[in-house]
Amino acid sequence: MNAESGFEIKPVYRPGDVSPDASIGEPGEFPYTRGVYPTMYTKRPWTMRQYAGFGTAAESNARYHQLLAAGTMGLSVAFDLPTQMGYDSDEPIAHGEVGKVGVAIDSIDDMRRLFHEIPLDKVSTSMTINAPGSVLLLLYQLVAEEQGVPGTALQGTIQNDILKEYIARGTYIFPPKPSLRLVADTFAYCRKEIPKWNTISISGYHMAEAGASPAQEIAFTLANGMEYVRAALAAGLAVDDFAPRLSFFFVARTTLLEEIAKFRAARRMWARVMRDEFGAQDPKSLMLRFHTQTAGVQLTAQQPEVNLVRVAIQALGAVAGGTQSLHTNAYDEAIALPTEKSARLALRTQQVLAFESGLTGTVDPFAGSYAIEALTDEVEKEATALIERVFSYGSAVDAIEQGFQKQEIETSAYRIANEIDSGERVVVGVNRFAAETEERYEPLRVDPAIEAAQVARLAALRADRDSVAVETALADLAKAAGGNENVLPLMKEALRLRATVGEVCHTLRGVWGVYHPVERF
Repeated sequence: MNAESGFEIKPVYRPGDVSPDASIGEPGEFPYTRGVYPTMYTKRPWTMRQYAGFGTAAESNARYHQLLAAGTMGLSVAFDLPTQMGYDSDEPIAHGEVGKVGVAIDSIDDMRRLFHEIPLDKVSTSMTINAPGSVLLLLYQLVAEEQGVPGTALQGTIQNDILKEYIARGTYIFPPKPSLRLVADTFAYCRKEIPKWNTISISGYHMAEAGASPAQEIAFTLANGMEYVRAALAAGLAVDDFAPRLSFFFVARTTLLEEIAKFRAARRMWARVMRDEFGAQDPKSLMLRFHTQTAGVQLTAQQPEVNLVRVAIQALGAVAGGTQSLHTNAYDEAIALPTEKSARLALRTQQVLAFESGLTGTVDPFAGSYAIEALTDEVEKEATALIERVFSYGSAVDAIEQGFQKQEIETSAYRIANEIDSGERVVVGVNRFAAETEERYEPLRVDPAIEAAQVARLAALRADRDSVAVETALADLAKAAGGNENVLPLMKEALRLRATVGEVCHTLRGVWGVYHPVERF
């Protein structure tokens, strides 16, 4: 059979299939094939996150309290589409989307509700937000300061990976160059103000969900990572000042062995790039630390309970591959937002792996397997060749603007779809072992009245705040955006005065413009 990355998986692997100079090494030592820490999970398990956010900030806050009570160790915030695109809930373009795929956050008032009675010095928070990532981070910092928590105590991650939006997802706002400037400004701001924060989560997950193979996922993700490093260096930052806070975000599929190999290959590829190309000296700059989410695209609406098995296998691959944190999807996510019960079951899956499976008793338990080591070499070979093709265009941005990564992903997605349609690749319950009838399922539904309530709150905010002060702060932000000044301190002041997410983003749109991809036929 063939791996999803395209190469052949042999029926039997033998010692000769493993490269004699394979860089296996020791856990916690360069090139980190076996893990970034010597003890990995033997001292404590990975961080168990659950991605949640829907409707209003108050509803999402209640879900966070439930997850924390159930044993979640970190929060992961989903934002609705208007927030992701930098629009307020009362803008016409937001109509019908408020609170649908995540929580609506328009201002500091909403951020206060979202984290009400959650001690921000005790939790680690990951926020899936990209183009307006710096805006949401500053709102989080402001709420923490109101709790008496300094920026030096905050821990978490903003996704902040704009390049993959141009490739696979589409929630970009600004053109690539000012977007990269905003990323570099965030690196510099956090080093000074929020030093424990992971300033970016360079993401292959969304490319994988769009159809990227495992080799494509890590190749295009690492190429984007290299582009961010270059942007930060061009902005005058020293590599070891920001590289230790870079983090990554990958998918975990049901193809267990290839996924374990993918994670191991990605670690050693990044270590070599940072040492050999960028001259990083700090060992933390060489360590590819990553969050994993199980593969939503592989969940099926048919026989949804089977997704419980899929998620368990996917989570097993992430853990055996050495992830630093993990989100397990709920079995009903192919149908609707997860219910409280299904979200709890997803968390319990991680807890069974951590406390019942024995996986945490040893580091990199698959190391030395002929199959795993050979597959690690194969994935690395395929991914390295793809990175070279990306940079043959000049840069990752140049390749994006030429549509290279998008075309490659679409070709891979088409190949897998054909394999499923032909029955060559089995999807249980879909093209084999289908049920004659399906049990009725009652999904979680978002109340459409949420939008009206959110709009009313925005009207009250605008009536109550000092509008002149807000306008002055936004004008100062626009002036900074037109020059070379770091824009984050001015953003923070505008948000503190209760400027909205949409107003801040529109101010930057007015200076930087918006990105319109070139259609290629």
